[in-house]
Amino acid sequence: MPDNEKPTLLVIDGHSLAFRAFYALPVDSFQNREGQHTNAIHGFIAMLINLLANEKPTHLAVAFDISRYSFRTREYPEYKGTRGETPSEFVGQIPLLEEALRALGITTVTKEDYEADDILATLATQGAAQGYRVLVVSGDRDAIQMVNDDVTLLYPNARGVSELKRYDRDAVFDRYGIEPHQYPDVAALVGETSDNLIGIDKVGEKTAVKWINLYGGLDGVLAHADEIKGVVGEKLREQKENAIRNRRLNHLITDVELPVGPADLARRPIDETAVRSVFDRLQFRTLLERVLKIAAAAGDTLSTDATQAIASDSDFGIPVVRTLVDEELGHWLDKVSGAGTVPLGLQLEYGPEGLAGLGIASIDDSAYVPWAPGRPDYVALENWLAGPGPKYLYDSKPAIKALERAGLKLGGIAFDTTIGAWLVKPGGHAQNLAAQVYDFLGDRLVESDPNQLVPETDAQSVATEAWYILRVTEYLAERLDAGSRAVLDEMEIPLIPVISQMERTGITVNREILSRLNRELGEKAAELARQAYAEIGGREINLGSPKQLQQVLFEDLGMPKTRSNKTGYSTDAASLADLQEQNPHPFLGLLLQHRDATKLRQIVETLEKAIEPDNRVHTRYDQTGTSTGRISSTDPNLQNIPVKTEVGREIRSAFESGPEFTTLLTADYSQIEMRIMAHLSGDPGLIEAFNTGEDLHRFVGARIFGVAPEDVTPAMRSKVKAMSYGLAYGLSAFGLSKQLRIDNAEAKQLMTDYFSRFGAVREYLRSVVEQAREDGYTETIFGRRRPFGDLKSSNRVLRENAERQALNAPIQGSAADIMKRAMLGVANDIREGGLASQMLLQVHDELVFEVADGELEALTAIVTDRMSHAADLRVPLDVQVGTGKNWDAAAH
Repeated sequence: MPDNEKPTLLVIDGHSLAFRAFYALPVDSFQNREGQHTNAIHGFIAMLINLLANEKPTHLAVAFDISRYSFRTREYPEYKGTRGETPSEFVGQIPLLEEALRALGITTVTKEDYEADDILATLATQGAAQGYRVLVVSGDRDAIQMVNDDVTLLYPNARGVSELKRYDRDAVFDRYGIEPHQYPDVAALVGETSDNLIGIDKVGEKTAVKWINLYGGLDGVLAHADEIKGVVGEKLREQKENAIRNRRLNHLITDVELPVGPADLARRPIDETAVRSVFDRLQFRTLLERVLKIAAAAGDTLSTDATQAIASDSDFGIPVVRTLVDEELGHWLDKVSGAGTVPLGLQLEYGPEGLAGLGIASIDDSAYVPWAPGRPDYVALENWLAGPGPKYLYDSKPAIKALERAGLKLGGIAFDTTIGAWLVKPGGHAQNLAAQVYDFLGDRLVESDPNQLVPETDAQSVATEAWYILRVTEYLAERLDAGSRAVLDEMEIPLIPVISQMERTGITVNREILSRLNRELGEKAAELARQAYAEIGGREINLGSPKQLQQVLFEDLGMPKTRSNKTGYSTDAASLADLQEQNPHPFLGLLLQHRDATKLRQIVETLEKAIEPDNRVHTRYDQTGTSTGRISSTDPNLQNIPVKTEVGREIRSAFESGPEFTTLLTADYSQIEMRIMAHLSGDPGLIEAFNTGEDLHRFVGARIFGVAPEDVTPAMRSKVKAMSYGLAYGLSAFGLSKQLRIDNAEAKQLMTDYFSRFGAVREYLRSVVEQAREDGYTETIFGRRRPFGDLKSSNRVLRENAERQALNAPIQGSAADIMKRAMLGVANDIREGGLASQMLLQVHDELVFEVADGELEALTAIVTDRMSHAADLRVPLDVQVGTGKNWDAAAH
């Protein structure tokens, strides 16, 4: 019977593929409401859906291991002995996967004392003998031995389970140079690390394949062992028992007595009620839709609601991309957007000249629009882009800029998958769209290889990418709680165009000042280096080389060793500063000064290189660059310029108002984190200090040291200030003693005295961690959540690190939210008031503006009002405002 007329039996190694999915998809991105991790289940079912759609099996089963123990471990207790403990996040996923498979009408098979591969081998052998086309899905290389004319292996690639490599007889031979049934002989000689089967020393895959082809198999190799020369021959003769044992253990059993045979595995209809129940618990809404489509295509009887939903949606799969222009584009846009009410995915294509095309997609349709500026038939497109119609994008800030350069405006941003993913997992790194599609959906977005001049594979259309953006949005929207969704809709999304405008505006920088500073710092660094060399006998070393510094400090000068690290002993700034304080030496003092000068010079050089032809620096702001919610600055980083040093102030003096503006205005929150601490803790003492307008640290110092406020010395105030801020960051008594250079007993007493006067602060700090441990996350005043899974970790270091971060997360996160709300309010009032003044920078708790002629009073009023009322706290938000021709002069 021809293969295309045979029934298809699909058998899957459940544990193997679930583990592959577990390690391929990020754990923290897949959790349901109860905190159960679901990444293995999601990846497995996404793979299964693709298999059902592509292979259309008539019969199928999934085999699972019952435990790690089988007849193989009885014979060889070390079998698979190197495998670690099952990750705690994986625990509980297999029972849920089995429940999902039962709801899908798929038979699961287990057998005491045997492995899943033995079950697969038995079913594959029976299926081939009974006239089935057999597909085996396994991530275990032992499964290669099952391949024959009737059995094909589908093997997952390195990244996980979304892409399966087909191994028929020809593919096995092309890859290994042997017949499939000979693969276990090769594995017996080489050994298999994953199974803890030790092979023959010095024998690799190439050698083993050569021997197998020369002597016909393992038996032949062992029979001719005396003929094999050299060290490898000696090893073979010495260790041949390893190969014999390995071959015995890697042989798959093909006659296991099972409760079912191929004929019993006919595909059954899904139990829609059960599927909905388990998928709801797993929060797999997108996968549910795909499952229902597959079921409908297979002829399953579904509920009226499911049938109607499927009928109104596209057929399963990616919609065909159409290329549209002219009136047809306008009609299509009006139809798929529901006259501007239905969200559409949007992705841009870039070419050498900038914008080259646009991809636009609804859930069941997609279009590619080649861009040619100035065409009158693009009016409908331009109106839709600029209008309020909801649009979903990936990383929308660059899209705003690219469209603006093409003369287009972008309005109606309703979701950004980069920001959405960050809100779901604030500590994660920004991913490209392909990684989001893979990690969140289990699908693979085809990308061309950028390293190939003529790529072998064409990338998918930006219209298809736009469709995937819609699906990623659906996935992320399901995982955003109400508070985080409000932060996204009311704060993060509206801030995108504001920050984009700030980046495009930039700030004027005086190149001459930076050039002078660069020269002076270079000369200073050279002189410090010369003096440092003189202290060690005139020998010139690389002052930036840890290895050479270790030689000089710890061997030549015999200084006490710092903490050890991988390369010897630490020469980082903190270690050397401690060393200099405890064991001062002229060389070390000069070295530290040289480091400072060099670091400052690097900052200056970076700024010089960043000045663009408009004499402005255009930093890039990253909304997702921190886990706390604060905005970070890169290319160049304007947040690392020191504030309190003379050189730092000189650097800031190079940032000036542009020639068409009159001055710079700076506005800074005063002690915002301590004000948030007072609000969240409700401590009467702190609240009183802020509400009476007293100097906080002097007020606190008077309470702690038992003196009148006017008798609080600068030293007392410094201690109190360090402790107040340190407590919010989880600073211990030991840390406080090191920071203040006091003994541990004094630091402990200082903290005890602080908490005896401000007890509500202690109770708040305790409650934050305990609540986070119970909830699994912290929350800001405005509902921004930050998950802390490691609070329950058995690893003490991870747990304590999470506790310190959780302690401060609500304070820092709330400060970030307040600043963002202030920026939105100021930007809105500047726009509504028709002011020409511009918001230029956001650095830490400070905003910097460029003031147009005649607008200083109006802008000051706007900035002060919006910043001081960005949150309703129990204490006032104090805003300090200053003006000047440059950033330093405008400081307050």
